[in-house]
Amino acid sequence: MAIFFQVVLPIMAVFGSGFILQRIRVLDVKSLAAASIYIFLPALVFTNLYEATFNQGYTVIAVYAFLLLFVMIIVIKLFAKAFRWSESVESGSILTTAFMNGGNYGVPVILFSVGEEAMPYAIFLMVIQTMLMNVFGIYYASRSTSGFLRAFKTIFKMPATYAALLGIGFQMLSVNMPESVYSTLTMLGDAAIPLMMVILGMQLASITSLKFDWQVILSASVTRMVISPLLALLFIWIVPVDSVVGAVLVIVAAMPSAATTTIYAIEFDSEPDLVSSITLVTTLVSIVTVTVLLNIIT
Repeated sequence: MAIFFQVVLPIMAVFGSGFILQRIRVLDVKSLAAASIYIFLPALVFTNLYEATFNQGYTVIAVYAFLLLFVMIIVIKLFAKAFRWSESVESGSILTTAFMNGGNYGVPVILFSVGEEAMPYAIFLMVIQTMLMNVFGIYYASRSTSGFLRAFKTIFKMPATYAALLGIGFQMLSVNMPESVYSTLTMLGDAAIPLMMVILGMQLASITSLKFDWQVILSASVTRMVISPLLALLFIWIVPVDSVVGAVLVIVAAMPSAATTTIYAIEFDSEPDLVSSITLVTTLVSIVTVTVLLNIIT
């Protein structure tokens, strides 16, 4: 229970503050999300990767992210074939299982449970996951030829992509940042995590329409919350990794569905009610599953 009170409960309290605020006084979540995406998140990404000492762990993380994505897609396609889901239901299920909430949820959990030493790995994995979601998430939401082209272009519209490239480049070239500039970026980066947590709570509170198709919800939830972390454990059993990197991989794999997938589902009309339902259910279930997982790995 100590893990629950020390890690999970404080995080849920911050999520809850955003949820309650949005319920009491409806705010424009898109504007806050834009501020996070274009200002605070790039600063967090840059400062963490600029301070990182790159090693084999980062290569392992990149390989792992791609493998996990494709295995999750295969698992859902097997469910879709077995239960004869429509293409739109299959797409919605892929959105909610292949793409986890490694940013708003995963980063603070890793920070509170593993510590500062894990943050560069967590941020790097978050950047990789975001890039994958921008491509494959939009592709599966749209399922059209233009959808993949649009998805690919989205990567180059996201400031975090450039922040990651600059952070890695400056670190490898040993570029010295002026103290005044770097302290400003650090201040913005420090505000990114609590802001992302509040935004997640507000996004959950903004869900207005649900579709409780329990066969699909249970299949997707088990895939996201059980199969995914088990695959992560299998991966680190097969591939020797540092204990900190291993903890990051397993924790992120156990995160609930990314709230961003709901936005994609709404925009491309890919079962938005079902996607919202799975996102809500996996987030609620994570209170228990993440607590159990953290007790095991710590």
